[in-house]
Amino acid sequence: MSNNRVVLIVIDALRYDTACTHMGFMQHLVERGAAARYEVRSEVPSLSRPLYETILTGTPPIIHGVTSNAVVRLSNQTSLFHLAQESGKTTAAAAYYWVSELYNSAPFNHFADRIQLDTDHPIENGLFYFEDHYPDSHLFAEAAWLMAEKQPDFLYIHPMNVDDDGHKFTADSKEYRNRVLAVDGILSLFIPNCLEQGYDVIVTADHGMTSDGNHGGNTIEDRHVPMFVLSKQVKPGIKEGIVSQLQVAPLVCQLLEIERSEEMVPLLLNGVRTKKEA
Repeated sequence: MSNNRVVLIVIDALRYDTACTHMGFMQHLVERGAAARYEVRSEVPSLSRPLYETILTGTPPIIHGVTSNAVVRLSNQTSLFHLAQESGKTTAAAAYYWVSELYNSAPFNHFADRIQLDTDHPIENGLFYFEDHYPDSHLFAEAAWLMAEKQPDFLYIHPMNVDDDGHKFTADSKEYRNRVLAVDGILSLFIPNCLEQGYDVIVTADHGMTSDGNHGGNTIEDRHVPMFVLSKQVKPGIKEGIVSQLQVAPLVCQLLEIERSEEMVPLLLNGVRTKKEA
């Protein structure tokens, strides 16, 4: 059994261009040969719940059926949490409550489902919040606790403050840009801890944010998001071209060294080493 472990961080509503201009720590990792940076095009509609499902199952909305934020039900697909468990690995998440509704139980019970530890659900250990302004700093502290106490093989982290400020002030605002700076600062403390514990790290987003303070459409501002990858299996540097969001789930499978689901597309990312090369 491989010891490979992965932390997948999905920063809600982080635009590609703003990530490139305002995430100084992440760019430092790229410049110093510690990370790869990709430009990812999200699926549409560029809405949160459909794209959580896309990222975590590797399937588009027309397949998984979560076509709106108003679709509240358990996923009918095989997620990364399911695949990890089937391969004997452990799972955890510090995330918005919609993630619990997709993989653990729906609808979310605010009083009973906030803390879910040592369960037999796909997310075995989950700490879920339900206020969009819940501090990112608190969420990453909870993720650090999960890493220390539960030592999951696959940890999913999903902060919401960039999205919250984008809706309140639009993407063309100092508040949105400063929030991106703030989460980059949190990552500068959190990612070294992940690496010290032997995790590969992926930082990406579900969708972007427009100058109207919204998302859901087909513009570059709606759809283009970053993906930073820190792994010995992925060659560092800035990657040319635009890749599909459907590549995120197969990449996680590659890094965890587990089989992808039949519904996932093949992994075709530039710079990912094959098992033979690795």
